[in-house]
Amino acid sequence: MKNLKRAVVLLVAAALLCGAAGAEMVFDGKVTGGDPVSVLAPFGGIVDKVNVRAGDRVHLGETIASLQTTKVYASVEGTVSGVFGREGDLTDGITERYGAVMFIEPTNKYTISASTEKAYNTSENKFIHIGEKVFLSCTADGTHKGTGVVTTVEAEGKYKVEVTGGEFYMAETVGIFRRDDYAQSSRIGRGTVAATASVPIKGSGSILKIHVENGDFVERGELLFETVTGALDGLFAPGSAIVTAVSGIVASVDAAAGGAVEKGGKIIAVYPDASTQIEIKVRESDLGSIAEGMPVAIEFNWDNNRETRFSGTVTGISYVSAQAEGESEPSYTAYIAFEPDDSVRLGMTVLVYAQDEPAPEEEIPDEGA
Repeated sequence: MKNLKRAVVLLVAAALLCGAAGAEMVFDGKVTGGDPVSVLAPFGGIVDKVNVRAGDRVHLGETIASLQTTKVYASVEGTVSGVFGREGDLTDGITERYGAVMFIEPTNKYTISASTEKAYNTSENKFIHIGEKVFLSCTADGTHKGTGVVTTVEAEGKYKVEVTGGEFYMAETVGIFRRDDYAQSSRIGRGTVAATASVPIKGSGSILKIHVENGDFVERGELLFETVTGALDGLFAPGSAIVTAVSGIVASVDAAAGGAVEKGGKIIAVYPDASTQIEIKVRESDLGSIAEGMPVAIEFNWDNNRETRFSGTVTGISYVSAQAEGESEPSYTAYIAFEPDDSVRLGMTVLVYAQDEPAPEEEIPDEGA
């Protein structure tokens, strides 16, 4: 009989120890996003391309779109001189103060202002054509010779020639011929040599990027600088690429390639990883089993083998209840914070495991006492 009593005591003690270990509560949950964060255009313009779609995952610093820029090219070959503009500057202010964003000193340093007044008297020599090559010879003694190209034709037989070869004196008078043997019958006029003026390079909007420096040699058609619409904040030129300042999941795409966007206009919206959370429904009778600050374990239902568990923390429990039709008692929404990785998608279903507080240990009476 004594042994039977001892066995009963041991069974009671085992039961109490099991209660002390606590029970694991399991809740069904779903991954949700917090308030989306907007990625805005740093300046106005035309959208060049958008690299993401709604539902894509993006990472901090990733390029999500780009805006078109207005590209300004060199109109002549020569040396860049007097770069007055800086990245972030408004071109209007620079041009008003200095006359241009920058200047180019042409390689062809002479220009001739000419007319057909002294042309050989044939009707053909009275017609000058833009772009035609001509041959030049000083009228003093013919020792200074060179070549040129007609760049401008004006009224009353006046035209301009850009010198492409040869050396001349300033204000020197030269004859202009169509033939390289300088035959008088090919003379189409005379002109006066002058220094070629520096070519002003202007633009519109704000300077986003300057590609040359003072003293650089550039060829005709070479890219000099790029501008964008409107002003840039704090004279800061961020470049034409738009990057996201947060990691997360794209909630919406609000701009399209070819569309216009204003400065500060929304390009995309992102659910930040920092606000990604899990929502679970807690029945009223289970409120005693879960509390704010409690650590939990998370399993994703897609992971059939349950190989990975995430750790999370209960961040809050709603004070407003909801009771769906057919349910016997109201329930409350609890929120679980965790750190998602690239496998996590919004709307995924999960299991959340919460450990009950262990039952207080009860003192087992000593049979021998």
